[in-house]
Amino acid sequence: MTDNSKRTGPAIEAHYQFLAWLVPTIEKFPRSHKFTIGDRIQVTALDALEALIEATYTRDRTHHLWQANLGIEKLRFLLRLAYPRTTG
Repeated sequence: MTDNSKRTGPAIEAHYQFLAWLVPTIEKFPRSHKFTIGDRIQVTALDALEALIEATYTRDRTHHLWQANLGIEKLRFLLRLAYPRTTG
């Protein structure tokens, strides 16, 4: 595996690696979750990646980084929702 973080930046590379793991993982979701929460997770993760890329190529990064941060926060909750813990 090559280290692309020097070219793209460590945040983009880390999020890209996360997506490389996430997409096949969502494919393994049960059908009842794959097309509801799975799609929502995937779209939110891709939106966060786009915001990180936009922040890399613009001078005013604040708005794009804020969007990426918000997207990552949403992902935390969606992933928790997709992986319910059993009590007992």
